[in-house]
Amino acid sequence: MAHVITAAQAAELVKDGDAVALSGFGLSCVNEEALAAIERRFLEHGAPRDLTVMHASAVGNRRDKGMSHLGHEGLIKRWIGGIAIASPALAKLIEADGCEAYNLPQGVITQLYREIAAKRPGVITKVGLGTFVDPRVEGARMSPSSVDDIVQVVELAGQEWLFYPSFPLNVALIRGTVADEDGNLTLTHEGLKMEVLPIAQAVHNCGGIVIAQVESIAARGTLDPNDVKVPGILVDYLVVSEPENHFQTENTHYNPSFSGQLRIPLSDVAPIPLSERKIIARRCAMELALHTVLNLGVGIPADVGTVVAEEGVSDQIMLTTEAGAIGGVPAGLKDFGHAYNPQALMDMHAQFDFYDGGGLDVAVLGLAQTDAAGNVNVSKFGSRVAGCGGFINICQSAKTLVFAGTFTAGGLEVEVVDGALRITNEGRARKFLDQVQQITFSGPFSAARGQRVLYVTERAVFELSPDAMTLIEIAPGIDLQADVLDQMDFTPAISPDLRLMPAGIFRQTWGELASHLSTTHTPTARTTTPAPVGKA
Repeated sequence: MAHVITAAQAAELVKDGDAVALSGFGLSCVNEEALAAIERRFLEHGAPRDLTVMHASAVGNRRDKGMSHLGHEGLIKRWIGGIAIASPALAKLIEADGCEAYNLPQGVITQLYREIAAKRPGVITKVGLGTFVDPRVEGARMSPSSVDDIVQVVELAGQEWLFYPSFPLNVALIRGTVADEDGNLTLTHEGLKMEVLPIAQAVHNCGGIVIAQVESIAARGTLDPNDVKVPGILVDYLVVSEPENHFQTENTHYNPSFSGQLRIPLSDVAPIPLSERKIIARRCAMELALHTVLNLGVGIPADVGTVVAEEGVSDQIMLTTEAGAIGGVPAGLKDFGHAYNPQALMDMHAQFDFYDGGGLDVAVLGLAQTDAAGNVNVSKFGSRVAGCGGFINICQSAKTLVFAGTFTAGGLEVEVVDGALRITNEGRARKFLDQVQQITFSGPFSAARGQRVLYVTERAVFELSPDAMTLIEIAPGIDLQADVLDQMDFTPAISPDLRLMPAGIFRQTWGELASHLSTTHTPTARTTTPAPVGKA
């Protein structure tokens, strides 16, 4: 029988030096009550101290909830996570070298919980080869005090792999919707199912304690066993939350269309105004085909889902999120990871198994920095740590990979006149650099595997080839030298068949995506499909 306790009592159970595992994506499945109570206890009493904290996704609301509660020097000794930027206090702590910090791929962390639970040695995978996670590059280290080797290169069956070793965990902070008196936990109103189960299994099998936040407690024997996601044998303590500490997403307290209680008309999804973002999203959408299995990143990539909905072809594309949603229309930034009207909600670790094995036909991800080798950085800028999240898993597994972003950043302004693009104010920061600061995506590793990779901006489209990044399209109205080449730190190859980007995507109303899909019946990919990069 699980014990119902207060958040303050939960905080008292966390001891100095404990290794704590957190579920969560934004604020979905986040045990906000316990995190806030741990912070209060530390500020008032100086304990607990020197925690190792592990989480796979962005845990927080980009302000003050989630991991921001733990962003205090002395409270955390070591951070092992997928994303830091969703928790400003944590990001600042890492930037100031206030703790050891190791940034691992999101999918690897979710899968590592299962290896810990089963007392296997760790995760063996190709995910991360050639990136900053590779110990021959940076070894996933994100701060000067991060000196340990937590990733290893191994040879197995004549091939190189990365090995992420298991280690013991002491405390699980997870969340569900309702638990009964025995601790059986449902996730009915959670819009994502996450890695709640393997975290609980891992900590329980390590001899630790599992603390679950819930909205309410049900009588013993009243829950449908089909709804129970985490069995009570794994749950030690329950904390009943206040409503303000149980948001479904960063922005939304509860939307039943995210968690499957109802479906909303897709006409309710707000259209995007014609802008550089919409132009990019439309051009990316042209890489889709009938029945494409698609993943979209945060920001401009998420706009591709809205474009697909606007064009009335949502039922012809299978949109997915790394957090586990399959089908429907992916939600925007503050609801990112969720989907309106999903067909299915997978556990996050299972979704990454599918991705790593080559299940994705197309992925559209963000473009922060790229270079002449086709490398992309989205994880670190100066001393500011953002984190890779699921970027590395997705990049290395999708058959066709599209990086989407504006050509420059910081003050870019454009206008569309008579179907032609004009740059009215150039961005202050270049994105096409001689060398990226950190390799989150390895262009050479991808090119060697024959993966199809595009870089789509509002004014130009590039393709990665084995020899060079090649310019293949420019926007109507754009001057090749002044607006493209002069805004790059390197000179790309220029295709002898350089063409204009499709004229329709620069109109107020497009309406051509359905006909485009009808002429392409298989997902876009090279003849040679890249080898899967998942676990052994």
